[in-house]
Amino acid sequence: MFPQQGMSPEERRITRLYRSLSPADRATLLAFGEFLAQRYIEASERPVRREPEPIERPTDETVVAALKRLRRVYAMLDRGVLLHEASSLMSAHVLQGRPAVKVIDELESLFARHYTAYREAGDS
Repeated sequence: MFPQQGMSPEERRITRLYRSLSPADRATLLAFGEFLAQRYIEASERPVRREPEPIERPTDETVVAALKRLRRVYAMLDRGVLLHEASSLMSAHVLQGRPAVKVIDELESLFARHYTAYREAGDS
């Protein structure tokens, strides 16, 4: 059986796109796919309300690594809620060439803003 038999047209398309990317862009695509998949976590599997667990930001951090780090720091946040804004920032970096440092700064602000809203919702 050929590897692409039984795949939907969308699966074949993503496979073609993946194969056309550089190794770095492949890693970005995979990280973003993992981020998208996280929105389907069952509510019962989500972490209990807790405080962020700070992880120091490396000086040479990539956008993908920053996204993974911030997901660990703010594990209590619903990733689905963050999806739209985080995907816009990721796209600005990958497709428009925005500098990683600026995108990471904005990702940190995004997660912090959502954490503040999360805390305020819990206090009401």
